[in-house]
Amino acid sequence: MEAQTFQMSLYLPAQGAVETEATIVQWHVAAGEAFEKGQVLAQIDSVKSVFDFQAPCAGKVLRILHLEGETVSFSDPVLEIETADPQMRDWIPPAASAPVRRPEPEPVASAAGSCEAGGAIILGFGGYLPDRVVTNAELVREFSDISAEYVYQVTGIRQRRWAAEQEKPSDMAYAAALEAIRKSNIAIKDIDAIILSTTTPDVAMPATACILQERLCLGTIPAFDLNAACSGWLYAVGMAQGMILSGMARNVLTVGVDMQSRLVDRSDRRTCFLFGDGAGAAIVSAGTAGHRIRRVILGSDVRGIQMARRLEPGYFVANGCGGIDPWIRLDGPALFRMAAESFNAVVREAIHAAGWRPEETRWVIPHQANARILKAAAKRSGVPFDRFYLNVERVGNTSSASIPLALTEVEEGLKPGDKLIRCAVGAGITRAAVAVEW
Repeated sequence: MEAQTFQMSLYLPAQGAVETEATIVQWHVAAGEAFEKGQVLAQIDSVKSVFDFQAPCAGKVLRILHLEGETVSFSDPVLEIETADPQMRDWIPPAASAPVRRPEPEPVASAAGSCEAGGAIILGFGGYLPDRVVTNAELVREFSDISAEYVYQVTGIRQRRWAAEQEKPSDMAYAAALEAIRKSNIAIKDIDAIILSTTTPDVAMPATACILQERLCLGTIPAFDLNAACSGWLYAVGMAQGMILSGMARNVLTVGVDMQSRLVDRSDRRTCFLFGDGAGAAIVSAGTAGHRIRRVILGSDVRGIQMARRLEPGYFVANGCGGIDPWIRLDGPALFRMAAESFNAVVREAIHAAGWRPEETRWVIPHQANARILKAAAKRSGVPFDRFYLNVERVGNTSSASIPLALTEVEEGLKPGDKLIRCAVGAGITRAAVAVEW
């Protein structure tokens, strides 16, 4: 009879009675990997020595809860594993026997309201794209009168990434979040809140932000989803800024994730070529040593409420019962005109509100909706189109993930003082812009 598996947490073994914490130097395993009893899982640096963290049993890694370089209390779990070793059911390390209360974030001294008062910055960005590349040539097989090149001419897209069958939006969000945390040089435990933007949650409830919170082992911090469609990540940044300026948090994890590939009607030429899957994340923090948020502009125009829509919630089509159209639908010509006008207006508004001139703008980093829409918007925005950063050709429209994903590509070429406008238009019709000084 096969032994029954169960899940449990592993803790670092203390090397001395007076030690309370140690630093993870290097992990030798990854999530999803199997290990044997006695195998070295990680190299650890404590006050007295550098030692190997050995597995007390055989099993499989489910989650790594702390990144390399993090200093971890011996009372905090570092791994979640699955094992069939019956002796591990009653295994409780002495250091973990008493629960540790996580301190509440200290109030942030700053003026509420205008971002000119200072105090809100962006630290690091992270992104995730699925492995599967889907080309125009693959999708046009359904249409005898359309070529792959025609799709590119109309949309600016040559390929996009689609998630694997077993992937969920929370999986993509988790990968992007870990990268953002690592590049921000903060510990996971220093995150005070999670705001996740998506139109394709794992489930109706709980929030995908709460699922991500559980995977990050973040206890009782606030975590919630918001839905502003393609503008969602910028809305999340705005909400994070508000939490910081009001003293509610010091470090807020903002995530944009969408999995639209399963929601497109493959016979609908208005939608089936546009969407890709992906996730992007960033840490919004209190302080001055980072990329300063100068202005946040949020809005919505009900005149376009039916121009982009989907009537069935979630990231997959369940069974098509109830007479509800389950697919994403777009009113193409009307949406094109309104999106171009909205992009143009919000870019100009953000530049003016930040006190900049159009020619000072280093990059406009827009939601990667459609290259033709962005070209039309650039003509009247005052910023030349060659300063609009586009990666839509390679990744398609990844909805609320598109701006943070683009930022992971462009950030290496940026210099301190560069002026950036991030802008988006989404179903609703929502619109948003964030002016950032690098």
